[in-house]
Amino acid sequence: MALTFYNTLTRRQEPFEPLKPGRVGMYGCGPTVYQLPHLGNYRSFLFFDLVHRYLVWKGYTVDAVMNLTDVDDKTINGALAAGISLADYTAPVAQAFFEDLRTLGVREASVYPRATERIPQMIELIGTLLERGHAYEVGGSVYFDVASWPEYGKLSRVDLAAVREGAGLQERERQAVDPDELGKRDPRDFALWKAAKPADRAVGAVWSTPWGEGRPGWHIECSAMGMAELGETFDIHLGGEDLIFPHHEDEIAQSEAATGKPFVRYWLHVKHLVIDGEKMSKSLGNFVTLRDLLEEGHSPAAIRYLLLGAHHRKELNFTRAGLADAREALRRLQDFEATLAHHPAAEDAAPTRLGEVAARALAEFEAAMDDDLNVAAALAALFTFVRESNSVLHSAGPLRAEELAAARRSLERIDEVLGVLRLARESARVGEDLAAWVEERIEARQAARARRDFQAADAIRAELAAAGIVVEDTPHGPRWKRA
Repeated sequence: MALTFYNTLTRRQEPFEPLKPGRVGMYGCGPTVYQLPHLGNYRSFLFFDLVHRYLVWKGYTVDAVMNLTDVDDKTINGALAAGISLADYTAPVAQAFFEDLRTLGVREASVYPRATERIPQMIELIGTLLERGHAYEVGGSVYFDVASWPEYGKLSRVDLAAVREGAGLQERERQAVDPDELGKRDPRDFALWKAAKPADRAVGAVWSTPWGEGRPGWHIECSAMGMAELGETFDIHLGGEDLIFPHHEDEIAQSEAATGKPFVRYWLHVKHLVIDGEKMSKSLGNFVTLRDLLEEGHSPAAIRYLLLGAHHRKELNFTRAGLADAREALRRLQDFEATLAHHPAAEDAAPTRLGEVAARALAEFEAAMDDDLNVAAALAALFTFVRESNSVLHSAGPLRAEELAAARRSLERIDEVLGVLRLARESARVGEDLAAWVEERIEARQAARARRDFQAADAIRAELAAAGIVVEDTPHGPRWKRA
């Protein structure tokens, strides 16, 4: 089965065919670095990571771009309140964001452009729109003329008449009508460039242009950064569903009006993370951050598993119970990984169906992911693999080395996409000295048991437990892990 994506632009699930055979250009809307993202934002960023990983898994070379919005109303207001420059205000937030990405095991993108680094490209793009009659200047600000672009609305299917009248609008549509943007010809028009205000000057957020000093509008930033890194037309654009209108709609209009070419071929959007039935958002104050959960003692791997565990086009309801379920699912995978690692092998072992089970699991996982990245079905295939493999492992003695290797390889290949087992290992990694000490104490415990000194054996087990080490006695000998 070929890889397919549900394309928001066409409202159809379509076979994926990149512009350049074997190479994919993908762009994801990253954070606005005025404060740390909440867990709902990280669902979107982990979806970017899932797409990135799976495309690499399928053999593509991927140019993955995620932007950082470091100049807008929120960052400027934050810098002004803190009494520092825009650059000094956004730098530590950006650094903390990258730390969080590493904590969650996110594969590094090819580049993370910042809006303030692409101002010349924005000015050039706006100049082109002015020359082609798709933009106009009022008092040092520049607006996109929506009436000049008949295709406006093709992504969101928004009711432009409602936007013009300013009545009966949904919240996301009202956000497109900025009451501070006086002088616009039409309420639907949006700012490409904003004339400098005292607050902008106070924090150093001002750049010179042929039409006066000021700063970019939000929408032009992503168009300029995307095209600067990936070209005038690229394969995939990702983001949360709340960005469809006006942000992504405006990106399409200004980009295609400037170049005369299709901007993006596949638009992929992630549904909201909800909490108590409401979208998790900073404006509602009902958000949870990654660091909140880490302070509660939850593991990065369990959080990653939870955020990846539902199809991206379905809402994900966040609960602590759901996080506990994710932790239990991860534990089952870790136990299976450990069983495969420690199960004895023998050249003269009778053949079993383990190799067949492993091959079928990998094929079913790939089929599920090819079906619009159906990670829920992919996880179902994974746990069928675990259950059927355990049935073989627990009923047989030593197995053929090639069968065990096939099962381990299938598990490793699946985790190359999910990234949860690797993250769990990295998060719980113990130092070499501690590992050597643990092995020495386990050997001492085994010796005590062999001489039937069970009191000494129990004391060593308690000593290990006090150090956070759990020892499991299996038919093939003891194994240990961090609690």
